[in-house]
Amino acid sequence: MDQPAIPQPAAPRLTFSAPVVIPALLVLGALLLLCGVFPLHADRIFSSAQAWVITHFDWFYTMVVSLFPVFLLMVAFSRFGNIRLGPDDAKPEFNFLSWSAMLFAAGMGIGLMYFGVGEPLQHYLNPPTQAAGTPAAAREALTSTFFHWGIHAWSVYGVMGLVLAYFGFRYNLPLTMRSGLYPLLQQRIDGPIGHGVDTFALVGTIAGLATTLGYGALQLAAGLNIVTGWDTTTTAFRIGVIVIVVGLAGLSAASGLDKGVRRLSETNLILTFVLLGFVLFFGPTVHLFEAFSENIGNYLSSVVALSLRTFAYEPAQDPGWFGDWTILYWAWWVSWSPFVGMFIARISRGRTVREFIVGVLVIPTAFNLLWMTAFGNGAIWIDTHVAQGALAQSASNVDALLFRFFEYLPLAKAVSWLAIVLIALFFVTSADSGAYVVDAIASRGHPRSPVWQRLFWAGVLGVTAIALLLAGGLKALQALTLVAALPVAAIMAVLCIGLWRGMQADLRNATQDWAPATSFWNGQHWRKRLELIVRQPDALDIQAFLHKTVLPAMREVAEEMKRQGVPAVVHDDSAEAQPEGAAAVRLVIPIPELRDFVYGVRPVKRKLPGYILTEVTDEEENARRHVVEPITFFADGREGYDIQYLRHEELIADILRNYERYLSLSADKRNLLLNRAPGHGG
Repeated sequence: MDQPAIPQPAAPRLTFSAPVVIPALLVLGALLLLCGVFPLHADRIFSSAQAWVITHFDWFYTMVVSLFPVFLLMVAFSRFGNIRLGPDDAKPEFNFLSWSAMLFAAGMGIGLMYFGVGEPLQHYLNPPTQAAGTPAAAREALTSTFFHWGIHAWSVYGVMGLVLAYFGFRYNLPLTMRSGLYPLLQQRIDGPIGHGVDTFALVGTIAGLATTLGYGALQLAAGLNIVTGWDTTTTAFRIGVIVIVVGLAGLSAASGLDKGVRRLSETNLILTFVLLGFVLFFGPTVHLFEAFSENIGNYLSSVVALSLRTFAYEPAQDPGWFGDWTILYWAWWVSWSPFVGMFIARISRGRTVREFIVGVLVIPTAFNLLWMTAFGNGAIWIDTHVAQGALAQSASNVDALLFRFFEYLPLAKAVSWLAIVLIALFFVTSADSGAYVVDAIASRGHPRSPVWQRLFWAGVLGVTAIALLLAGGLKALQALTLVAALPVAAIMAVLCIGLWRGMQADLRNATQDWAPATSFWNGQHWRKRLELIVRQPDALDIQAFLHKTVLPAMREVAEEMKRQGVPAVVHDDSAEAQPEGAAAVRLVIPIPELRDFVYGVRPVKRKLPGYILTEVTDEEENARRHVVEPITFFADGREGYDIQYLRHEELIADILRNYERYLSLSADKRNLLLNRAPGHGG
């Protein structure tokens, strides 16, 4: 007989976390009101705020961002590097080549298109310490560019991605910033401090994404002006570009075109390599590869000094260079870190911490450096050998500089159109993916937010970018990023402490021979068990099981433990649980100096055995090929098991058996640590 289709729980109408969303919207609303009603005052306020942050906190950005690569390397080459992002027996979801390709994709975007030619050429014409227009200036220009787009940028993303992946896949917490504070705050991450952390993350991410949308609109308008001759320099045209792109992103979100977005991303990857190969082949090929080698050597030999440089003793030739370039970049990377971090976290489940760190720091960085060499050294060489300084004369208009560069290469118009298509694709995918990430932050990582929320956040991103363009153009976008990223940078420094403590607890709780605790079943209630095996319960049955059996058993254990003087708390998130694996219900017992004891149960989908399926249509088969089971999860990385056959008393016994084993193992680990401590022998 055909199996009935599994009914899917409807997505809730609203998943916003009010303590996070309301303060963030109030801040953004006040900002938009200021920009719309008093644009001149807003411009002055943004300029003053940017100058104040640079004057008083440039040292802070310098120290924090310099800390991140050191921290990641310490983690990678310590015992923590062996920890797996997920259960101890988890396997990577993607093979190494696919994973590497996706890291490449994460490293590409509007920024590379906008600054690939613009930054090296501007540094060449206005270097911080060398004489402009000299070979020494060219060398410093590419070293500075490598510094801004190299290890430091990806260490910012790496810290955020590792925090999200570790606490999401190892602790079963939501993929939000507050989860990284769990070892420091425990259950208080659900209180005002946690709400404040996610609020700062939400505002900072919107600021960074709005800045990127602004860059894309300016460059897209400039490219269309050069290729078509249209008058695209007006503010109205740039606003129109943003409206169209946000509309396309919203259409993608509303239509559920996940495969379409993936195909767009794959198309981006192919077109990007086509454009890079074209520049390498038709540009000064030999010079570019020679420069690439020398650029890497200059970068690696000076990276420590550059990391901590603040021009305290000898200001740069241009007093604003340090704030307008290095500090602004550090703020931009920090504001983008929840966006890129969530992406690289999602694709890295099952990898070890060491694999994650080395891959994230090396793979995208290598591509960025090759890109900057091809376009940056190529532009400087063409300006000095072919254009006779004409390209440098247009360097102040960074929006159009990429297309001016193409004019000195073959097939200039075709290549310019290719670049316009690339920028537009990056634009749409950034807006759509950005709206998804912002919604995840606003919803505390809810797995099935309604579509209208993504549409809402796409609109917020577009309106923010438009308002800032009206208030002061690119300077206003940069100023907002610089200010909004400051508290996020401070929070990220604290996240490093939380991650370190969490991993310490992880090693203390290393498991040994944990057999599934349900092996004690003695055959009672076999008819009920047979019924469940034959009928294959659906998602609604499992939700009922959680509320009628699991939660009462957990609460009974918690109450008895409290009477015995042991603090215990039961969390019920089952209303938000979906078959995709979100946490449903859990019993938590805090343990000082160790990771908390957690016994949780969540609905998980698994494939239906093939022999059960009868001849059905493809559509029916897609609906029936999965069943839902209540699977346990723990805080120590063990793989969970199905408990749908346990009754009330058996479930209590299972909880206590896990707790007893946890206490026994914790005592063994404590004794081992004491024996290793000074004064306790070897």
